[in-house]
Amino acid sequence: MVTGDFCPINRIENLITKGNYEAIFNDLLPVLKSSCLALTNMECPLTESGQPINKIGPSLKAAPHAADALSFAGFNLLTLANNHIMDFGIEGLESTINVCKEKYIDWVGAGNSLKSAKKIFYKSIGDHKVAVLNFAENEYSTTNGDYPGANPVDLIENYNDIREARENSDYVLVIVHGGHEMYNLPSPRIKQTFRFFADAGASAIIGHHTHCYSGYEVYKGTPIFYSLGNLLFDYPQRNGLDWNTGYAVEFEVNSKLDFRIIPYMQCADFPGIKLLDLDSKKKFDEAIERLNKIISDDNQLSVEFKYYCHKVKRLYMSFLEPHSFMLLHYLRNRKLFPSLVSKKKKLLLLNLIRCESHRDVIKILLDQKDVQR
Repeated sequence: MVTGDFCPINRIENLITKGNYEAIFNDLLPVLKSSCLALTNMECPLTESGQPINKIGPSLKAAPHAADALSFAGFNLLTLANNHIMDFGIEGLESTINVCKEKYIDWVGAGNSLKSAKKIFYKSIGDHKVAVLNFAENEYSTTNGDYPGANPVDLIENYNDIREARENSDYVLVIVHGGHEMYNLPSPRIKQTFRFFADAGASAIIGHHTHCYSGYEVYKGTPIFYSLGNLLFDYPQRNGLDWNTGYAVEFEVNSKLDFRIIPYMQCADFPGIKLLDLDSKKKFDEAIERLNKIISDDNQLSVEFKYYCHKVKRLYMSFLEPHSFMLLHYLRNRKLFPSLVSKKKKLLLLNLIRCESHRDVIKILLDQKDVQR
């Protein structure tokens, strides 16, 4: 069972503190507990640390005892490669890993160095061996050396790791944290990247990070799910159908990898998860079908992504301000005028450049040919 982003804050945190785990997972609980391997993305560190790192965007964390709810529900593997796992620095990551050890929950996708973050997780299920790899797009959390962090998207390294996993297991699950928040389609680059992982030997590819569900395709026999949405993320500022609807994917490991989708609502007018009723599931199925149709058409997918880029144009162009001019350059070069790029602005620009999804948008918005069209 593979699920999306888990961030146990606000009303969910209150239920966890009270030990009311049944109210959190509700009618998804029997399915979770019946799984030999149940995964979720730990969208924040489990720590009491009060010192966040310097970054742009929210710093998330949850109390360590949130792991009790995961254990109760049957989760036994956490994916840690995401853009928030280092929000509270080395201390936050170390605390999360120590909590996993205490609760006998395995983890994948982060460690005290790139070597440990890249470590492949293996588990035998019946007569088959399953490998799990976890990558994250490059923001504030990823490591590329001998320092702690998340396993980054790096196509060469990712390819080599998938090939290694393929040689040592029967099935390879690749879990990727990336994409564009609140956009329920993959960019053309993400579709190409996920298909590349399939060609490299992945048996299934699953995405999350966008906080809304996306469609899926079966490419050369390999199921690719572009985003599962949130598992549990109680965030009143973002309440709405996209934020509150998600789905889990249950795989059956036999002579082939069969799957079924389990949609639900989470943290809407109630805390926790509820499976969709028949009417809501019908609407969900229709929405998935529309998304799948767009995903299958490269031209339409490109059109939709350019439309999305222009929707967020004001936001991204504001990131790139202020404008510069000759006199300003002259004065700054002679130290007669201070730089308008603050430390915080440098952090923002660095993130726009290194993160693959942010860079996708910037490239389209700065392309004069596209602007003229």
